[in-house]
Amino acid sequence: MPAFSKTRIAPTPSGFLHLGNAFSFILTAAMARLHGASILLRVDDLDKERCRQAYLDDLFDTLLFLDIPWDEGPRSPKDVYDRFSQHLRLDQYETVLSQLHQAGFLFPCACSRSDLANAGLNSGCTGKCLEKTAQAAAWKIADSPETIEILSYPSRFSTYPFPTAMKHLVVKKKDGFPSYHLASVVDDVFFGVDLIVRGADLWESSLAQLHLSSLLPTTRAFAHATFLHHPLLTEDGQKLSKSAGHNPIRQLRQTALHRKEIYQQASRFFGLEAEATNLREFTDLLDPTRFASL
Repeated sequence: MPAFSKTRIAPTPSGFLHLGNAFSFILTAAMARLHGASILLRVDDLDKERCRQAYLDDLFDTLLFLDIPWDEGPRSPKDVYDRFSQHLRLDQYETVLSQLHQAGFLFPCACSRSDLANAGLNSGCTGKCLEKTAQAAAWKIADSPETIEILSYPSRFSTYPFPTAMKHLVVKKKDGFPSYHLASVVDDVFFGVDLIVRGADLWESSLAQLHLSSLLPTTRAFAHATFLHHPLLTEDGQKLSKSAGHNPIRQLRQTALHRKEIYQQASRFFGLEAEATNLREFTDLLDPTRFASL
């Protein structure tokens, strides 16, 4: 069984957490215990328009309710603002952005989503956008590889076609802030994360982030991380969404649902041989090779 140093729980406080988030937290914590890794709580709060105090409070309430431990990171909402907010690491992101720009990897693009759609594109650039204003431009990666290599759990290197939708990845948004992809790579390298547990919906994001990390010596350690993409909890065939208000944990708590019932549901969802009622039991029953999808 491989050994890992650190994994992370990295939610964005942009909505009330749902049952799918809870399942992912439980799996991540169990993977950490199974492999002797520590857990980092990383709050992705760069997007001030979407991140709200109520959602941040809900994050800590949910972790407490589920009895999910973590070893590093903020201990309270106030601690996020005081010591761990991504806004306190903007200089690190700007350093990487400057290095990417100086190395010639980036180009400015002011295309809107409608511009791309009207041109029959789902990513990239129309080539006409800078007739508008360079001040409104995002910065994107100029080139993409044909294939990308990823280290999938437990220890399997595989090569996949680079996703078309991730061509010309945005690394700096039009509002001047670094993108989620850039901040995520920089943070994982900075904190020494070597096991990344995330939903299957982020598979293409993982491949794109691996390409981004390969461009600079300071971020290449990201490529040594092992990825486990777990299946998604869905409703009517659609993945659960915080913004859509699917199955919020806060409502489940208000109906006197006990945490053991969530662990039992998570056990059935991940195909455990029996129903766990707490994290220790879930870890003991877990065989992640049974559902590692990619």
